[in-house]
Amino acid sequence: MANQKGSRQLKHNDRIRLEALYNAGHKVVEIAEILHVHRSTIYNELKRGQYEHLNSDYTREMRYSADLAQRKYEENLKVRGTKLKIGNDIKLANYIEDKIINEDYSPDAIIGELTAEGRWGEFQTRICTTTVYNYIDKGIFLKVTNKDLPVKKNKKRKYNKVKKQKRAEAGESIENRPEAINNREEFGHWEMDSVIGQRGKSKNTLLTLTERKTRAEIIFKLPDHSAEAVVAAVDRLEKRWGKMFKTVFKTITVDNGTEFAYCAELERSAIGEGKRTKMYYCHPYSSWERGTNEVTNKMVRRRVPKGTNFDGRTEEEIQAVEEWINKYPRRIHGYKSAGQLFDEELKRIS
Repeated sequence: MANQKGSRQLKHNDRIRLEALYNAGHKVVEIAEILHVHRSTIYNELKRGQYEHLNSDYTREMRYSADLAQRKYEENLKVRGTKLKIGNDIKLANYIEDKIINEDYSPDAIIGELTAEGRWGEFQTRICTTTVYNYIDKGIFLKVTNKDLPVKKNKKRKYNKVKKQKRAEAGESIENRPEAINNREEFGHWEMDSVIGQRGKSKNTLLTLTERKTRAEIIFKLPDHSAEAVVAAVDRLEKRWGKMFKTVFKTITVDNGTEFAYCAELERSAIGEGKRTKMYYCHPYSSWERGTNEVTNKMVRRRVPKGTNFDGRTEEEIQAVEEWINKYPRRIHGYKSAGQLFDEELKRIS
């Protein structure tokens, strides 16, 4: 029943539908049912957008205008003062909308970054993350809806326990990885994974590396999903970093994918003698053992969703994704970015 519906703010699209339904002769109860709101919301909305219409035969009748109601709604936002904190601060509202729509920021990242950088003085109002989410739920923002947001809460994924098997002789098990690496106490330990493109169409794949302590990200576009392509990418990475590679890339943890099967080739140096890094391999079906990389891959998917054909993406586009991730403010870092912390670590060792 309509009177059992919860209350919510109508958006412009709702008002357009309301106008069509009301002017077509539908009753208030019917309109409320269609728009999934309480009938009192419809009565209030009709008052907001009501005007006197002059017919061609010079008779007059009361009608509802969606545009008129929307204008009054926006005007009310400006004068509601303490009832709606952001109501008078159009600059802040526009800033939040731009960050969400054009830069894929979450409300938490926006508010956290403004706080960490001490930038609230640029705006008339200061609000918290919860308030932003509430405003989005209520339709206060004109351009942003919940569809524009990343997942509100990353619910902890439940994994079925599996019997841990000894992995093949390709490399050393994660069971032997030192506690200092597990506890993220030391810089220079990475997790590596591949991101697959559109199945059946995308030959190219992405290779992602995430530093465990800083969460810094490196992304390569690979020609295919082969072990040879992965080794070639790590070779390129070593040549890029030169003598510093062994200090910056002390260990790399991977899963049991066939693309990581060439352990010896991944560990041996392409520019000198001996090993350049140490490889560790997760247990089968235990992706949580590369949790940092898994979380960061979700960020990659925000810029290149599942089903993307990587063959059509340029190196510049992939690098733009890497740059976005490394500049993104992280709550776990006090809203500093992974890139900032990575640079700080490099200064310590250089």
